[in-house]
Order: sequence, then C-alpha cells, then structure tokens
Amino acid sequence: MYGHVEKLAEEIHKGASSVEGVEATLWQVPETLPEEVLGKMSAAPKSNVPIITAAELAEADGLIFGFPTRFGMMAAQFKAFLDSTGGLWGAQKLAGKPAGLFCSTGSQGGGQETTALTAITQLVHHGMIFVPIGYTFGAGMSEMENIKGGSPYGAGTYAGDGSRQPSELELAQAFHQGKYIAGITKKLKGTA
Repeated sequence: MYGHVEKLAEEIHKGASSVEGVEATLWQVPETLPEEVLGKMSAAPKSNVPIITAAELAEADGLIFGFPTRFGMMAAQFKAFLDSTGGLWGAQKLAGKPAGLFCSTGSQGGGQETTALTAITQLVHHGMIFVPIGYTFGAGMSEMENIKGGSPYGAGTYAGDGSRQPSELELAQAFHQGKYIAGITKKLKGTA
C-alpha cells in the first residue's frame, strides 16, 4: 500500500540479477480493492511493474514472493492471487520449484515470522521447495542496535504508519536474499 514491499522487491531483483546467467523479473499481483477505498487509505499510486497472471508462475525456474502482512498473514490481495493457481496445482506446474518469502509489517510485533509460517502452506500444497535465508546474512541477522525487519525465513521491513522506509540494513538483507535464492535456483536448474 505504501511501497515498502516494492522497495524490498527491487533490492531482491538486484540481488538475483547479480548472479551470472540469471534473468530476474519483477511482477505484482492484481489489486482487489477499489480505487475509492485505496484513496481513503492514502495508498501510494501503483507502480509500472507488470501484473502477473497465474500461468506466468509456471514459466519461472524459482520464485520469491513478497507481501504486506495483515494480522499475521499475507494480505488478501496476494492470497486471492494464490487462490487462482488451482489449475497450476492440478497440473503440478510449480512442483519442485524453489521459492522464498519476504514481507513488510506495521510493527515489530506485526507478524513477520507468522506471515512466513502461514505462507509456507501455499508452497507446500504446490510441492515447491521453501528456501529460507536462515542465518546466511551473517552479522546483519543479529543486529541489535537498530530496528531491523526480516528473519531466518526471509527479508522484511517495518512500515510503521507508512512513513518509515526500509533501512539500509533491511535493503542489504533483501539484496542478499535475491542473490542467495537465485544461486540456489541456478544450481538446481543445472542439475536437472
């Protein structure tokens, strides 16, 4: 709604694109709220990133899904999009694909880990391979002097009331996640 997920996605895209031989693409899911409602919520204008269709997911070798958190779970817009993937599920088009997760929450207690945990069910039902970042981000994972979103499940940021922007450390973690998962995806594709 305020561009936080998009900023993390841009860094993840840069990280994935930094892996030689990897072509990364940014997509956004369709909005489900009417413009009038978004206006009342003071939502930022939508970006020019193309809107993905469920069928396009099958073309990817690996995926990194990002979404804002609503009450400790992914936002309804993203859930609605995943609900539209029944045909892919029936044909097992996403089975075996590596996938990661990242999110934005309004506060430190806003559910970054519960959002990942509840989102993993979507990956499991498709037979995807969940790729967490674990503690591969090194010292950045245990930063205690500054507020930092993210967890071993994936990158993250805290939006607060919408005015707080992702920190340099949160953006660096997002870049790391993109590079890390792209490298794993490349290795898995190379062994196929």
